[in-house]
Formats: sequence, C-alpha cells, structure tokens
Amino acid sequence: VQLQASGGGLVRPGESLRLSCAASGRAVRGYHIGWSRQAPGQEREFVGAVSRSGVSTYSSDSVKGRFTISRDNAKNTVYLQMNSLKPEDTAVYYCAASVRTDWHRGVAYDDWGQGTLVTVSS
Repeated sequence: VQLQASGGGLVRPGESLRLSCAASGRAVRGYHIGWSRQAPGQEREFVGAVSRSGVSTYSSDSVKGRFTISRDNAKNTVYLQMNSLKPEDTAVYYCAASVRTDWHRGVAYDDWGQGTLVTVSS
C-alpha cells in the first residue's frame, strides 16, 4: 500500500491542525497505521498508531491528550488530529503501514515515505 501524508502548514501555538494519510494501491483497512515526526536535526519520533479496526490506538507521552489518531476505512484515509499545538511540535510528519502484531511500536514500521511539514510559530 502506498501512503501519502498531507495537511501540514503554519499554525500558531494553541491552534489545531488535522493531517491526513491517504492510501492507494491497496485498501488501508488491511493495515495498522503509524505516525511519526522528525524535527530538523533530530531523530525520528514515533507519535502514535491506530489498529486495523480502529478500535485501539497508541499515543506517545509527548502528544498524549493533545493528538488523536482515527481512521475512515471507507475513505481509505487515516487522520492525525493535533490540538493545542506547541512550537516543539514543529516537524515533518509521516505515516506508514504495518501488519505486525507490535503495531503500537515504531519498530513495526519501516517505510515512512514522504511527509508533510507542520510549523508551529507565533
């Protein structure tokens, strides 16, 4: 399955943004989907993931309570809703697919593809 993240942009601290991860080639419903981000000069950080069914999600401590992952399998799309954004959330955000049982861990994903830039600045 090919995934493309989109929806990034420039927002002010405290604002919200929703990223989309659109699938093509195969139905996204067959995959767990993870999100990661990479800030300039920093290592990739695993942000969270959603299970195939959408029933289970995982969020890292750094975004827990602010970011929510959901999916609409009918639209072949997964979303990352980001609220109460902070300057330290500035990064390129990526999505990837996995069929592994440890889908809630970053190691389960190995092809993050092209990302979308989120800049949080006043």
